[in-house]
Amino acid sequence: MSRIWVTGYRSYELGVFKDNDPKVKVIKYALKQRLVEQIEQGMDWLITGGQPGIELWSAELASELKVDYPELKVAVFVPFDGFGKNWKEGNQAKLAKAKSDADFYAATYKGDYQGPFQLQGYQDFILEHSDGALLVYDKEFEGKSAYDDRAIETFQAKAPYPLSRIDMEDLQEYANDYQEAVNEARWNG
Repeated sequence: MSRIWVTGYRSYELGVFKDNDPKVKVIKYALKQRLVEQIEQGMDWLITGGQPGIELWSAELASELKVDYPELKVAVFVPFDGFGKNWKEGNQAKLAKAKSDADFYAATYKGDYQGPFQLQGYQDFILEHSDGALLVYDKEFEGKSAYDDRAIETFQAKAPYPLSRIDMEDLQEYANDYQEAVNEARWNG
């Protein structure tokens, strides 16, 4: 069994404020390529959170990938029960869909937000209950995922924990591949 934690940038950190932003197509393309690789290497549980951006996009993609990989399971964990309740309606709907599509959903703390210790506890829980991570994050472009990156590095000092990273250079390569695929489809279409 291989349980992979998928996390990374929030949508606003990538300058994405609408679902039809062209960046979303490229990011989902990149995520799909990496998720298929992970599945083919033995991932049977995708573990993610409920943050808008990489986490919710990966949950959405995993639901789509279940058509070709029915053995794939999705677990969505959030740091506390009231997580997302103050978000805009659109993001609340995306979280609700991820919850309903998931094979497993839970909050690591009961009740509403009480303090940063819940976020630290969430990271610790995810690291202890996963076998590796796929992180969409580039150290040169800071974001909230820096906390996850540091937590993974600290955890790796204590135990083997494979990390696959998608950085900005990788995203540019995926953007080029995506554009080639679109152009080829037009020519063959």
